[in-house]
Amino acid sequence: MSQTRVLVIGGGPGGYPAAFLAADLGCQVTLVEHKANPGGVCLFQGCIPSKALLHVTRLLNETREASEFGVEFAPPKIDLAKLRGWKDSVVSTLTGGLGQVSRARKVRMIQGQARLEDAHTALVRRSDGAEEKVSFDYAILAAGSSPARIPGLPSSKRVMDSTAALEIPDVPGSLLVVGGGYIGLELGSVYAALGSKVTVVEMTSGLLPGADRDLVTHLAQRVGHKFHAVHLNTRVAEMTEEPDGIRVKLLGLDLPDSTPKFDKVLVSVGRKPNSRELGLEKTAVEIDDKGFIRVDRQRRTREPSIFAIGDLTGEPMLAHKATYEGRVAAQVIARQPSSFDPKAIPAVVFTDPELAWAGLTESQARSQQREVKIARFPWSASGRATTLGRNDGLTKVIVDPYNEQVLGVGIVGVGAGEMIAEAVLAIEMGARATDLMLTIHAHPTLSETLMEAAEVYFGHSPHLVGRR
Repeated sequence: MSQTRVLVIGGGPGGYPAAFLAADLGCQVTLVEHKANPGGVCLFQGCIPSKALLHVTRLLNETREASEFGVEFAPPKIDLAKLRGWKDSVVSTLTGGLGQVSRARKVRMIQGQARLEDAHTALVRRSDGAEEKVSFDYAILAAGSSPARIPGLPSSKRVMDSTAALEIPDVPGSLLVVGGGYIGLELGSVYAALGSKVTVVEMTSGLLPGADRDLVTHLAQRVGHKFHAVHLNTRVAEMTEEPDGIRVKLLGLDLPDSTPKFDKVLVSVGRKPNSRELGLEKTAVEIDDKGFIRVDRQRRTREPSIFAIGDLTGEPMLAHKATYEGRVAAQVIARQPSSFDPKAIPAVVFTDPELAWAGLTESQARSQQREVKIARFPWSASGRATTLGRNDGLTKVIVDPYNEQVLGVGIVGVGAGEMIAEAVLAIEMGARATDLMLTIHAHPTLSETLMEAAEVYFGHSPHLVGRR
């Protein structure tokens, strides 16, 4: 039996920041993670490797689009082994660095799996096969999530989840992506750039359910040119493995009787929390019908000694939300005042173009029957977007009509993921549309489209004719 002040179960983007901050605040910390170094799914099998591949995707697309500017490139030669090696080197560099930081902070790290035995004890099965009981004053559960599965699918190497797809074992001639959310569109974009004929099927009436339609429209138009086909209002009724592929029966409005065959299938229908194997039944911790752990604003569960953060606690299942929650939990354990109460959590889809939003969305305002005013600045009027040959963008601000406070911002276009940070700060600080309009932005930049959208709100835009 070993003893620690704080036990953190899971070393992902919520767990390792929580462990590091708790150590900085003077706590003795033990971190249990099944990998040799911290990082979790985000660094090993998610955010980081996918963005590395998406960077390559953007480079490939730019070489093909440069002919519009009078610059011709020879068709690129893709070395898959070297591409995989570069992706893996990015991952190993970052995770190895976290291992060094962990040791420098004197965080004890155990490679293995932990399961709670009661409110103050966990059994850790180490990777070397040994078992160790750990007694703790407080625990932070940060076990993350796993890809959701569709029951009844064939067990085949031709049917991949996001983890398998990121390995890029080969470039299939044809690829079916089941699910038009951000994971499916990002990985579908990678394979399309590498040469696959990608078909996407989505059960709902539009890609990226939950995002505002005027933003998605710009992405859908470009995706329509990059992908072989996109089928909305369509579901997979059946999959059958054949010697040379996967036969799929699709049911949809425009596919009354379709059974195409694909070399490979990527299933990306969401993620589910890893809460079932934590031993929660031996504690007072409560979960809902979807497996998410119920927590309060301090991320404390119904068991006073146990906190939960990240994907375990529900939507949005985003790495940066987990990091923020980890900070809150560590501060509360260290008896510092802290609470999870953000006004805006940014969401970014790293497709081409990128799509990002923060705060109140237009669809949320409509469902809440909340009165708002919306101003849009199309990138067709942006000088910087024009110099990039990328006018396929839009910046919109959602404003309270009574006090002109900025409630939400949505952006679609090149670099939207970087630009959304200004919007998050504006919403958190209670900025008004006037503040955005009167903040001088560098010209020519894409970021000034936020200022111009605020100018549109007041009817003063020098680049658009309109009225408030």
